[in-house]
Amino acid sequence: MLNLDVQSFVFAGSTPTVVRSASPPTNVSPGLRITAKRYRHTGTQSNVPSPVESERLTLLFLHCVGAHKEQWEPTIQAIFERTSKQSPNKTRVREAWSFDWQNHGDAAVLNKSAGTVTVYDWAAAISAFVKSDHVKGHKIIPIGHSAGATTVVLTTKYLPLELKPYPALILVEPSVVTKELFEKTIDDRMEQMELVVRMTTARRDHWASKDEAFVWLSKRYPWSTWDLRIVKLLVDHGLEQNGDGARLKCDRKHEAVSYTQVEGHFEAANLLSTISKTIPVHLIWGENEDIIPEIIRDSLNNVSAGMNVASVRAVEDAGHMIVQEKPDALAKAICEVLYGCIPPCSVQTKL
Repeated sequence: MLNLDVQSFVFAGSTPTVVRSASPPTNVSPGLRITAKRYRHTGTQSNVPSPVESERLTLLFLHCVGAHKEQWEPTIQAIFERTSKQSPNKTRVREAWSFDWQNHGDAAVLNKSAGTVTVYDWAAAISAFVKSDHVKGHKIIPIGHSAGATTVVLTTKYLPLELKPYPALILVEPSVVTKELFEKTIDDRMEQMELVVRMTTARRDHWASKDEAFVWLSKRYPWSTWDLRIVKLLVDHGLEQNGDGARLKCDRKHEAVSYTQVEGHFEAANLLSTISKTIPVHLIWGENEDIIPEIIRDSLNNVSAGMNVASVRAVEDAGHMIVQEKPDALAKAICEVLYGCIPPCSVQTKL
């Protein structure tokens, strides 16, 4: 297995001009914080790249509702391993960053007093990072899953499109939908939303220990369908250990309300119709349409409606939680996008 250098960061506020290491973060200052991890090849010592390194890509990873930054780690590991084996004339990864939404993961520990945090708040913080010195001059490709994909699209609200801030966007099971289509399928959408909210608010969120949590989660749906590495990462990084046992860092109420905030997904759909004309947009779906139905998937690839995505791919035996279920197959799909193996037109392939 390829060894990666992993460093944790806390960004002060939504404009991360100052970064300090934090492992683990501590709740020492007011206001919202952004937590992140940076992944590099072991031995990378300097932020000043060689000419070859400056041509490589920096990947930004944004998770779905209820997840956290570490759940991307098996996919990130597989991407580094795949790209490190490629010939020098192929695109390689310079570094990867994975971020917590402000009320998820380690950020939730720092922002315990935070109220509602929307995808707009997250998008503003991520776009501030993109404009910061930490990735100045980098070729950045953001990769978002579900609500993280919506957030990726919304970052373009804060970035000048004429400068083409990204060489490409990779959207994994995006929860992007037009308001018109949402209203057309309102009964199904509301039934699904209400079910998810009920399940989230009633879900167990506390265990006597992390070991007990791992055993409990591993045997129950939906976690029983996940790659066991992701379940372990949820226990290690998604739970906070204290004298009362182990509890989810992301408050169930905050997670539940995130499912009901639909305006950001509507605006992202409108933005995507513009963005896709100038920036290659790649869609990756799970083969199983367990959450996002075919009618919504097709709408994001509807040329007559203004969409002009560069490629569409499906990963076998995966559903909406593709990051959690099939991280290695997802990494393969992402690498093929990075290498330009997909022709510049809409295609449907299976891994």
